Amino acid sequence: MSEEGWYTDPYRLHEHRWFSDGSPTSLVRDEGKTTTDAPPDSPYIDEPKLVEPAASSAEDDLRRGGDGKGESVNPVDAAWSYFTRSSTGF
Repeated sequence: MSEEGWYTDPYRLHEHRWFSDGSPTSLVRDEGKTTTDAPPDSPYIDEPKLVEPAASSAEDDLRRGGDGKGESVNPVDAAWSYFTRSSTGF
């Protein structure tokens, strides 16, 4: 398994355990609450089953501001636009 996401906890200590690159991590989830608990150094009790896959890591999901994609905004123009629409002005 090389997937990433929430799986049933193969150690039966928690409802779900986050797997990264096919390995269990200390990130766990019970009744919707996420906490941490290091995985034990023992073999799995159950085979982990996918509960919720990780979000897409497609290139479009990882954009940063100023990467040349999308609209370009001049910060000075944006500030002037904000202040001229503001009820308090300067």
